Amino acid sequence: MGDKTMAKRELVSRRSTLKGLGLLGATAFLAGKTSANDEQASSEQVSNPLSLDRPPRGAYKRLFDKVFSTPFIDTHEHLPPESYRVSDKVRRGDVDDWSFIFKHYLNSDLMSAGMPKKSHDKFFSAISDPVEKWRLIGPYWPAVKNTGYGLAVRIAMHQLYGVDDLSANSVEKVQAGYEKTRQPGFYKHILCDLAKIESCQVNSNSRPFEESEMPTLLMQDISIKGMIETDFKPYVGPAGIKVKTLADWHSVCDWWFDKYAKYAVAAKSQNAYSRDINYDRIDADKVESLFKKKLDRQTLTRDEQKALEDHLFWYAVEKATQYNLPVKLHTGYYFAVNHMPLSQLMNNPGSASLLCQQSLKTRFVFMHICYPYYEPMIALAKQFANAYIDMCWAWIINPVGAKDFLKKFLVTAPANKILTFGGDYTPVEPVLGHATIARRGIALALSELVEEGWLDIDEALRLTDTIMHENARKIFDIEGKTKLLQEVKWS
Repeated sequence: MGDKTMAKRELVSRRSTLKGLGLLGATAFLAGKTSANDEQASSEQVSNPLSLDRPPRGAYKRLFDKVFSTPFIDTHEHLPPESYRVSDKVRRGDVDDWSFIFKHYLNSDLMSAGMPKKSHDKFFSAISDPVEKWRLIGPYWPAVKNTGYGLAVRIAMHQLYGVDDLSANSVEKVQAGYEKTRQPGFYKHILCDLAKIESCQVNSNSRPFEESEMPTLLMQDISIKGMIETDFKPYVGPAGIKVKTLADWHSVCDWWFDKYAKYAVAAKSQNAYSRDINYDRIDADKVESLFKKKLDRQTLTRDEQKALEDHLFWYAVEKATQYNLPVKLHTGYYFAVNHMPLSQLMNNPGSASLLCQQSLKTRFVFMHICYPYYEPMIALAKQFANAYIDMCWAWIINPVGAKDFLKKFLVTAPANKILTFGGDYTPVEPVLGHATIARRGIALALSELVEEGWLDIDEALRLTDTIMHENARKIFDIEGKTKLLQEVKWS
């Protein structure tokens, strides 16, 4: 058979194949054509998990370049003021060595891997020798280094300290890098210069609202968890209101919103750590006696506690809605170890849908994709105009699951309903690693959607800005809040 005849038959066969595949299949078929040399080069590029900005085989370099150069708006952190990290006077004996960057989240994986509590406590002790700490963590490091928690810390050590892996030989370099990095100005350097984060939204672990030293970089939520759980001390003192009745407690809640709502980006509750988010609307007169029992330090039954929390939840939510603040709610996975009632967590999506129905004027932001029950959250965002899903924390709980969630979300629900990054850390250093993981996940999700024919590459490039910062800018009125915070003078 002649060369021309063979070539003609191959062309006809190729056309027939593409016709049979249809538009979506043809796009994927053509996009998947790579040479053996290309495959080998790409495989070598991504052999190091600390270099996540490099596209894998078949991915679109334009998308990776775009995602890794696009700024994030970080919608969830627990960062203390920078002064806490750099001033001996405010740290008050907290651990201040390289183990500090393991203290949030990775410590959970270490204990899950079998690290005894005695070793755990010694590792995070302020009096233990930093170099000797390797002996405590060494036996468990191989088991946790490849989890999302471990990878975020490894990337941080790589980018900040020039250390590719933690070992007995590198621990001194890690400690020296920690000391050199933790200097005044390191928050801005890590967040803005390295992680390309425009601003963060902080849920303070110490105050209902933190009068931030860096108000436009570390924007703040109003914490309503204590309002719901009647945590009197941190709320009552600053308000200066004596609480003898439920109406007095309402006045305390009012004080916090009246004083800080115009500066806050959202109201935030993690009450879901103790219960489902199934809040019924209950009138004040039905729980007045229960509140009095609480004041008198009497124990409430589970049903009584739920009724009181239900009432206070809706009181706080209505105040937030009055001030046009979105309401952020924890859903899904729990921090720490050995306590996570999955049978309760699996009800979160259904309860979230009831909340949206009960208050259509309230913008609810459901956090952490309700991992591991994340598929229903896509249906929630598709159905309810007031439901938004935040991927904060999800990228380091399960990087692959988060990537798959984003892929499914973008072809199911409106693209303006998703927020794609929040580091959710107390130490600032691993935020850098988490942001890198999130960027790779976003780039992979978009690239795979293009390769599979579900998205045009130009549309994927446009979506990058939408999901990485434009949605957050609109949902939380970042421009308006920034103008106010630029002029703020805290009392």
